Amino acid sequence: MERHVVHGRRRMLAVGSAMLAFACATPAAAQSAGQWKNGQHVYAKVCANCHDSGVGPVIKGRGLDPGHFQHVVRHGQKAMPAFRHTEIDDGALRQVAEMLSKSLPPGLHE
Repeated sequence: MERHVVHGRRRMLAVGSAMLAFACATPAAAQSAGQWKNGQHVYAKVCANCHDSGVGPVIKGRGLDPGHFQHVVRHGQKAMPAFRHTEIDDGALRQVAEMLSKSLPPGLHE
């Protein structure tokens, strides 16, 4: 019985995390394609809501390929929702992915 309770709590946590991630994503919908200044602007307005607040994993300074970031943003992964082209256009996504792939871990400055 205890095992079912733990599994149920994990499922509730996963669903809650997904809902929170979706709520964090809504500011992107207000920004139309071509309105992003650069990758840092996209990160500050969209990504940081979850990835700098402890909701999502730290994504800066991990040395991941830009293609990985682009794939996850377009298709989602676990609790992270997918973002449509109307929310983050391809050019802005490419910029934020390149910025993240070259970024230093939090706390280190260039």
